[in-house]
Amino acid sequence: MTPEVVKSKRQCEDNENEEEPQKIKRKKKVVENELDQKEWKAITLSKVKKPHLSDALFGEECKISYDQLYEFLKYAALGKQHGATQSSWCRIHHRRRLCGVSVVVLCEVSQLHFYLFYLQFKFLRRMFRHHFSLPPASGDFMERLCGAGKKNHRQISSLDLEKDPVIQKYGNECRGLSGYILTPKEMCLHDYPIEGHDDCINFVCTPCKSPVTDSSPLFGLDCEMCLTEKGSELTRISVVDASGQCILDELVKPKLPIINYLTSYSGITEKLLLPVVTTLSDIQDQLKNLLPADAVLVGHSLNFDLRALEMVHPNVIDTSVLFARKRNKKFKLKFLAEAVLGKDIQRMDGTGHDPTEDALCALELAQYFINQGPRKVAEMNLEAQLLETRKIGEEQGCALPNPQNGVQKPTQSLLDILHFVGQKALLLGGWAEAASSNGQTQTGPQNKQILQRALEEVPTSSFSVIQFGLDSRHDTSDLIAKMRTKLANLQTIYAGPFGKDICLKPLKKIFKKYGHIQSIRIIPDTSEPHICIQYEVLEAAQLAVESLNRAEIGGSPVKVQRPVTESTLDCEMLLKELEKDADNESVIYLTGLRKTQREADLQQELGYLKDLASVFLPRDPRTGKSRNYCFLKFKTPQSAANALTAIEEHEAQGSDLRGRWALTPPHLHQWALQISATGSKLAEPPSGLEAHLQEAQPSFALEQEVQKQMKALDRKIKKLFQRLPNHTLCVILLPGSNRPSESHPGFGLMGIKGENPLLSSCAWC
Repeated sequence: MTPEVVKSKRQCEDNENEEEPQKIKRKKKVVENELDQKEWKAITLSKVKKPHLSDALFGEECKISYDQLYEFLKYAALGKQHGATQSSWCRIHHRRRLCGVSVVVLCEVSQLHFYLFYLQFKFLRRMFRHHFSLPPASGDFMERLCGAGKKNHRQISSLDLEKDPVIQKYGNECRGLSGYILTPKEMCLHDYPIEGHDDCINFVCTPCKSPVTDSSPLFGLDCEMCLTEKGSELTRISVVDASGQCILDELVKPKLPIINYLTSYSGITEKLLLPVVTTLSDIQDQLKNLLPADAVLVGHSLNFDLRALEMVHPNVIDTSVLFARKRNKKFKLKFLAEAVLGKDIQRMDGTGHDPTEDALCALELAQYFINQGPRKVAEMNLEAQLLETRKIGEEQGCALPNPQNGVQKPTQSLLDILHFVGQKALLLGGWAEAASSNGQTQTGPQNKQILQRALEEVPTSSFSVIQFGLDSRHDTSDLIAKMRTKLANLQTIYAGPFGKDICLKPLKKIFKKYGHIQSIRIIPDTSEPHICIQYEVLEAAQLAVESLNRAEIGGSPVKVQRPVTESTLDCEMLLKELEKDADNESVIYLTGLRKTQREADLQQELGYLKDLASVFLPRDPRTGKSRNYCFLKFKTPQSAANALTAIEEHEAQGSDLRGRWALTPPHLHQWALQISATGSKLAEPPSGLEAHLQEAQPSFALEQEVQKQMKALDRKIKKLFQRLPNHTLCVILLPGSNRPSESHPGFGLMGIKGENPLLSSCAWC
């Protein structure tokens, strides 16, 4: 190789070496830019305000009333409209960013079912982090939420919708206002004055000849008439513009003497008309000057008003025709105002109708129909509402409910309010069937149909109530016995062997360090003495097993264990799942307290524990005295873990306090105490043949059937939740039952999809 070639090669290598760092720099810069963009995106997303709920309820506050629940749902759906206020028991932050509210009701399912079949509710317990207890089922709550007896007109089928007169007349799709103007044929059918007809020879035509468009102005019009020798003559006219402002309100002097003022309807009296000099001709001139060329008049049975005005107008929307009925029947304006707008007009107090109020009401009805579309109106099933209103009126001894007569009108449900303000509200499933006394509830196939409709319609509804039921009603007394036995076995431990000179008093002193003892006894059927201890809470039994098993007590090592029965075979799995429960993730169980210790003194003593949010100090339901244990809730799970470490360090230094992760949610703890307080005390765990016989009840077939139904309900909620848009508030209600034969408290779970990473990623879906 010549020196020139070698030199040239070296120069090339040097150039490459110079270019390489430049490539690396450029590549590094690109990577840095990408990282900056990702970091900026992450920062931006973190600053986006997402709707979320306040901290979960804890301790004695975990039980709420149905009134509190209703107000919570009302605020979630409406904000501060219609008197709704933020709830104190659970606040919704950034409520305006909610995409919707979905309420799922599991009829006849109670708190008993949730904890007896805890492992079967895999999706519910892992997905919804906010839990609360409820009183037994309340029909009043469902009436306030969905409406009393309104299942029929809310749950109208697709087939019935297609047969609705409104759908048959206008179709399903929304259209502009020009699509609802009366045709010449309809005007003739409904006796409207028409230019050139023999009965309208002397009528005055409005100068409104321009074509009507969807942006043409609407004017509400209503007249009041009195009887003269001629018949009905105009005595008052009111006109409102599209914004609802009254632009004309005049009294009119009839040409002929008045025979009947019709004061109870018109509000006109002789004294009122005495100074009036305005004539019909004056009103006709005012209207001709007032109305633009493409004006659309809106009224209820406007043909009577135009004939009283002796005027012809080509472009009319008649709300008595717009809200179509079968066989050409017509709804009264008073009923439409109540059913659609939630307004009480034309009060029978003797003062007569207010034409301005009636004109405005007709205008708003037309605007509602135009904005919401015919399908929305058909879904209201006004015919069923009218029948219901008449029935209530008959029961109250009058034709229609009238507050002025001292008759209480039906309470407007939340779904009614939502329909009125233009939100799409949906009700699926039948509370009425589930609550009936006939013993007939929803079946599996019905639940499948409800789920299918829910998957299609719930994602597009702003508020939905979905009701699933059990395939058959079962006797819960057997399930209660099963739950009592299961709790008793989980809260019971056996310890031994001990010496023949065993004494319960010193042993009780040792074991009560881990929690309140309900009973302690010596087991006589063993070759060496053993004892059976039943604690008040599950945590105490578990802490005693963890701390004392293989420990030396009375000079010899003893074995501490739970009874081995059918109900405790899955004990280890159950304990792991309970520790991961949303109610327990930041909560620890603490024992070794003085029974006279007050909550304030306890918080001061535990001042070394950081981020302590609240304390739940259980009390004896009979005496009101505090127990020797409590539950501590911390701001984060990490704070709770740090607190456990600190408690263990203090225990090593001689402190009497001992702790572990909580296992019993406060609402389950209170439910178990309630059973004891009502005289149905948790039985001591049976043994031998007695245990086998007790665990044979309820029958295996019944338990398997109910377990299967709980799994199916859990899966249905999972499928529905997957279809919900992010930022949807989902509330699951297990309302329990409230019958003379039995009463079981309810239970609730809720969360906002996307509120936290678990709900956002739907990891368990």
